[in-house]
Amino acid sequence: MTRTDNPTLGIGLRILSGVLFTGMVVCVKALSDAAPLGQIVFFRSFFALIPLVIFLMVRHEFPAGLRTTRPVGHLIRSFFGAAAMFTSFASVALLPLAEAVLLAQLAPVLTAIIAVVVLSERLTRWRVMGLAFGVAGVLVLVWPDIGGGVVDARRFLGIGLGLLTALLTAFALIMVRSLTRTESPGAIALYFVVASMAGGILTLPWGWALPDTQTLMLLVLAGFFGGFAHIAMTLSFSYAEASRLAPFEYITLLWPVLADLLIFRLPLATSFVFAMPLVLTGAAIAAFEKRRS
Repeated sequence: MTRTDNPTLGIGLRILSGVLFTGMVVCVKALSDAAPLGQIVFFRSFFALIPLVIFLMVRHEFPAGLRTTRPVGHLIRSFFGAAAMFTSFASVALLPLAEAVLLAQLAPVLTAIIAVVVLSERLTRWRVMGLAFGVAGVLVLVWPDIGGGVVDARRFLGIGLGLLTALLTAFALIMVRSLTRTESPGAIALYFVVASMAGGILTLPWGWALPDTQTLMLLVLAGFFGGFAHIAMTLSFSYAEASRLAPFEYITLLWPVLADLLIFRLPLATSFVFAMPLVLTGAAIAAFEKRRS
C-alpha cells in the first residue's frame, strides 16, 4: 500500500498500537491463574485472526496475498514467533508487566548482534554499545536479588523467560527481514498467527480450563487487543516514516507501568527505575544504527 504522508495520524496509530498491546498483556496477566498457558496462546491467536483477516480483505490481500514461494521460511519465522509468545506470556505471569515488557525491549539489540553471526553483517561500535547498555540494564534489574543473597526463584524464572523472549523475537525478526524481500506483510502475520494457534492447541491433552464468563471475556479480549494492535502498527507505517515513528515506540513502556500501578497495584521497584533508561538506550542505539545503514 502506498504511503500517504500524514505524520500526526501515523504517530497516533503507533501510540494506539502500544495501548492496545498493553490491553492484551493486562488480559494475559489477569488470566495467568485462571487458564493454562497454551489455552491463552490459542485464544489470543484465534481471536486476533478475525480482525486480521478482515483487514487483509479490505486491503485486497486475502486470499491472493497469502501465496508464498517460501513455505520453509514462514515455518521457521512462525516457530520462533510462536515460541516467543509462549515465553512472553509466561514471563508476564511471573513478573510485573513493566519488567516483562522492558526485557522484551532487548530484542532490537539482540537482532543486531545475531545479524552479525547469521547474516555476516559487520560488528559495528553501535551494536557493541547497544549490547553493553542492554546487559547493564539487565544486571541492574537483577542486582538487588543477587546482592541481597536471597534468590526469588519465581522472579528469576520470569527474568530468564523474558530474556528468552527477546532472543526468540530477535530470531523471528531476522526471518521477517529476510521474508519481506519476497513476501507480503499480511502473509507473514497470518501464517504466524495460525502457527501460534497450532502451538496452543497442541497443549490441549495437558488439560484446558472450562472458562467462566469473566475468563472467557478476557480470553476473547486478549485476542482482539492483539489483532487490532498489529493492524494499528501496520497502518501507522503507511502514514509516517519509520524514522519519525521510532521515538514513539518507547512510549509503549509507559502503559505497562501505569497498568502495574493502577490495575495490579504493584509498586515500581527501584532496580526497574534505574534499569529502564539503560535498556531503552541500548534499544535506541540499535534502532539508530539501523536507520543509518
